[in-house]
Amino acid sequence: MTQARPPRILVLGIGNILWGDEGFGVRVVEAFHARFIAPENVTILDGGTQGLYLVHFVEECDRLLVFDAIDYGLTPGELKIVRDAEVPKFTGSKKMSLHQTGFQEVLSAAELLGRYPEKLALIGCQPLDLEDWGGPLTEPVRAAIEPALDAAATLLAEWGVTLSARREDEPFAALLANDIDHGSYETRA
Repeated sequence: MTQARPPRILVLGIGNILWGDEGFGVRVVEAFHARFIAPENVTILDGGTQGLYLVHFVEECDRLLVFDAIDYGLTPGELKIVRDAEVPKFTGSKKMSLHQTGFQEVLSAAELLGRYPEKLALIGCQPLDLEDWGGPLTEPVRAAIEPALDAAATLLAEWGVTLSARREDEPFAALLANDIDHGSYETRA
């Protein structure tokens, strides 16, 4: 008797770190990677503004968790979690950036190819400022990173994923290279 393989899960952050709060998804997935060690069936990816280049990653996963800045019309920094059929509706509800329309197209392309994830979840954060070219996340959006990580850990546990906490002194390969990680880019003196 063959043992069923665990579902392939993609934890994806999308956004543009050059536009203030638009970088929320990238900064959360970066923090997720720094805090947790995930099992081998979980891929952690900075999707940035790659748009349709993400189709390959999405069509290979069984379950998809996305972090993004979404204009829900809420208080800045407030999180909203949507699941499954609701996800595409929110990723295209208000075009705030080029990557958002691109991600809705990514989901549509995966569906057309017959390789749409069986489960989806979007952890979105209401932005405050999307016009701060080269600026950091605003305070309310930065404060939403920790709750977003907690929400992701809870959601992944529902999907049967056991995350391990990474020790603070444990070395690991950075998710973002070329000095665009949070420590190098947003906290530069």
